[in-house]
Amino acid sequence: MKCARMLQRAGIAALLLALCALALAACGEASSARRATPKATPTATPSMVYVALGASDAVGVGASDPSTTAYVPRLIARLPAHAFALNLGVNGYTVKQALAEELPQALAAHPTLVTIWMVGNDFRQCTPLADYQRDLDSLLGQLQSQTHAQVFVANAPDMSLLPAIRDGSPGLGACLRGLNPAQIRAVAAQWNTVIDGVVAKHHQVLVDLFHSDLAAHPDYIASDGFHPSDSGYRVLADLFWAQITAHHAVPGT
Repeated sequence: MKCARMLQRAGIAALLLALCALALAACGEASSARRATPKATPTATPSMVYVALGASDAVGVGASDPSTTAYVPRLIARLPAHAFALNLGVNGYTVKQALAEELPQALAAHPTLVTIWMVGNDFRQCTPLADYQRDLDSLLGQLQSQTHAQVFVANAPDMSLLPAIRDGSPGLGACLRGLNPAQIRAVAAQWNTVIDGVVAKHHQVLVDLFHSDLAAHPDYIASDGFHPSDSGYRVLADLFWAQITAHHAVPGT
């Protein structure tokens, strides 16, 4: 019986030693696992922040591939490495809608570069020019006071050369119906006087489309007679880029 009790105690002791060894091994593995956990790596700071405000043109309506051949993607492709880009364009938007819905997102992004082309829908729908002026003034004023961005604003091309405007397509506002090309051109010039003045007031940069051939070249206009084609978007991107580089708004240009 003594031998049996001694063997039983020895077995218990061995079992306890084995359990201790397993516990120590588990602690060692847990400690090793904690040491092996990688630390979070901070993300790279953007070299610049580009925000595009706009409507269907910013979306790329009329382009064969809106994600690559419209003017905003063409500008994004020219930005330096690690640039952050945000295209806030919404099809059909007017300046009033952009002021209410696009601008807050733009301000939150803390942009260093902003492009704006928002005149087509307001012009075609006959937004009262005084209302358009007020909303554009507010849009540019808030960008000026709440960001350090350089802002580039395109004006209206010669609308009398666009088939959708000249020929009275569906959706054309009553103020433009029945006008001849010379009269439509005069209205576009009147709008540009307002746009040019608001841009100058806020010390931003005008991208002059009225004196370009953007609307004059048939190949630059999409089949809908209103939006740019791929070639037109390329020209539009070049016109923006010429002013962007001339004002050193992009690092390295």
